Formats: sequence, structure tokens, C-alpha cells
Amino acid sequence: MDDHPNLREAPDRLEIDIRQRKVANRTTSAADTVPRDYDEVSLRTRRLARTREMMRANGLDAVLLFDPYNQRYATGSRNMFGYFLRNSTRYIYVPLEGDVILFEYPGSAHISTWLETIQYARESKVVFASVNGRDREVLKPFAQEIAALMRTDCGGGRRVGMDRCSHTLALALEAEGLEVEDCLQMMLHTRRIKLPEEIACLALSMSAVETAVWNVEKKVEAGVSENELFAEMYHGVLMGGGEFIETRLLSSGPKTNPWFNEAGERRLRPGELLALDTDTIGVNGYYADISRTFHCGPGRPSGYQKSLYKMAWEQIQHNAAIAKPGMTFREIAEAAWQIPERFYDLRYPSIIHGVGMHGEKPIIAHAGDLDRYTGEGVLEEGMVVSVESYIGEPGGPEGVKLEDQFVVRADGLQPMSHYPFDEDLLTREV
Repeated sequence: MDDHPNLREAPDRLEIDIRQRKVANRTTSAADTVPRDYDEVSLRTRRLARTREMMRANGLDAVLLFDPYNQRYATGSRNMFGYFLRNSTRYIYVPLEGDVILFEYPGSAHISTWLETIQYARESKVVFASVNGRDREVLKPFAQEIAALMRTDCGGGRRVGMDRCSHTLALALEAEGLEVEDCLQMMLHTRRIKLPEEIACLALSMSAVETAVWNVEKKVEAGVSENELFAEMYHGVLMGGGEFIETRLLSSGPKTNPWFNEAGERRLRPGELLALDTDTIGVNGYYADISRTFHCGPGRPSGYQKSLYKMAWEQIQHNAAIAKPGMTFREIAEAAWQIPERFYDLRYPSIIHGVGMHGEKPIIAHAGDLDRYTGEGVLEEGMVVSVESYIGEPGGPEGVKLEDQFVVRADGLQPMSHYPFDEDLLTREV
């Protein structure tokens, strides 16, 4: 489209008025405490407004968003998500005031120009540069175009934030007289408190993921492979409106200790444990993150398996109960459930982590790891978090992974996940 904003034509719009459209296939009953219905236009426009509030607070005249998660947060635009996670060549220009411009992959602008958050689209200057060995050739045209936009939109302002890109692009912008700031942490900080519309999306994602986990649990039996079970979970996520699973954390038997082994061709044997972590980008791009461990019959779980499970369950329950808004991360870590010494070396890296469009702020590590992994901060109302546990000992035969997701409310953590714990593993021997 034309370069000068005063000469640009309005982009093509859908025939319906998108401002009047709402999700029609979801309902919220009077008994629900977590909303499951949302206005998608309000979701997008309020997130864009928050992005601009962040820019104003940090003295940024414009931002260039390369990270697909931040692009989606600011505008709702999504295109070939996995591709652009590894190719930082699609970018969105957001001035503090003025038109939002999408710099898109050739031939695909039509999937986003109907959005009320994007006024215009142009072809990316850098989309094929690295593949064709043309990085240096595109630097100046890229930087000149952004500098020209900022001269028009920003009233002489020269500070531009970039969340992820090749360092050569930042240098090229600086060569055009712009001041480049890293705005990734600024964006993540903005995203930490969830809008009601985001809570609704997170609840819908959780509903889909819990169904997917149930499909897995029903198929836990001797002889089934980890890959078969992972495929079952992935199928359930997609059928529930989710998008993709970030990890392959589903393992069985001796592969459950230590944690982080990925799903493979191993087949379950009677009496073993099966553990999984959902790590799912779900409905409308919002995360659903729970973990469960199941026992494979026939037969009953062993006393050792039960003891692992009970400790992991107690850690989740204790840490969810003590965490309150206003507590510092250090206060939470110091009051957290104490892992017995023999299991400490294989502890999970965090006891609580934020949830949004992926694993986000905050990260609260164990007290002994706090200075290494966690900065100072405060748990805030409106955050969404997952509370984690892994219990396994070095050289042990198996381990147990559990995790639940919560909204931080004024009086504490409110559960978003309702998937039941395994009664056979949780019940003590009589």
C-alpha cells in the first residue's frame, strides 16, 4: 500500500461488522467463577491499549514486534506461527499514536488485514534475506522505511523498542538516527496481569486440555507406546480448539526419573507410572499447563509409588494454599513445602510460574535457587500461575510429576484446572 499515511486507502474489510461479533458457541453460567465467554474485539483492542500504555511508561515512540507471541498479544494477528518462531522476518510496527502496520510474508496479508488492530500491510523487507544470503543488502531499505514512518508518526521521537531480531537490524536502525531499546522484558511485564477476556481464553484452553488428558488416561495400559499416548493427547488438543504442544514431556517407567525425558517408542509395562506435562498453546493462543501421573495396571500401585505421589500432591496443595497476592517471591519461596533431602537434587526448577500465551512471569524458584533463577517481585492479583512438583530421587526407579493452574485472586489462588488426582496413587494402604 502507499507509503504516506494520508494517501493510504483503507484495507479491505469483512462484510460483517467485526466490532459487533462475539463468540457465540460458549456460555457462562451463573455458577461459574471463571468466565468462559469473551468479546474477541475487546480482547484485541484492550491488549493493544496495554501495549501502548507500556510504550508511554517507558518513553518509547514506537515498537517493532518480531516475536509471534507479542505480535498476537498486541494485534491478534497470527500467521504460520511455528515458522515465524524460528524466522524472525515478520514484524509489526506499532507507533505510540498512528497506524499499526503489518510487514508480512508475501501473499498472506489478507489473513490479518480484517483485524481492527491493523490498519495497513506491507511486504516484509527481510523475509527471504537470510535464506538467500542477502542480509546486508536489506538492512538499509528496512531501516529507512521504519525511520520514515517514525518521522511521520512520532513527532520527532526516535526511541523504538524491538523485542527480538537480528542484531544487524538494530544496528541499521541506529545508523538511521533511531535509538533502539530491547522491549521484550517490557512486553512480558505488561502481559503478566490478565484481562477478564484472557482469563476466559485460559479457561477454554484448560477445558480442552483436560479432555485431552482424559483421553490419554483411558488408554494407559500395558503395551501402549509413549508416542501413541502423546498422539492421543495432541489429537485431543486440536479437537478442542487448541493449536500445538510446546514439549514432548510424556514418559513412562524408568524414563520418569529424572524428569524431562521426551515421548518415544518405549511401551508401558504393568505396574509402571506414566507422567505427562501438557504445555499446550490452546484456544485463541492461550496456554494450558498441568501435569499428571497415572499408574498402569493390572495390579495396584506399590507403596513406594504412593509415597512419591503423596509428596508431590502435598507440595502442590501446600504451595497453592500459602501463596497470596502481595507476598514477595522470596516470602513464597521461604514458606514453600520443604522437599525431603533425598529428593532435593532432582527438584523441579520452579515451584510456581506464570501462565499466559506461554509460560510467562513470574518465575518463583525454590528458596535455595531464588537468587540464581528469580528476581525480586511480588505476586499480584490478576496473574495466572501454575504450581509445580516433581518428586524423584537420584537413582530411583521412577518419579512423579504433578502441576495445577490457578488464577491469583484477592484472597489467594483460585483453581483453573479441575482434573482429578489418581485415587489409587493418593489413597494410603489400609
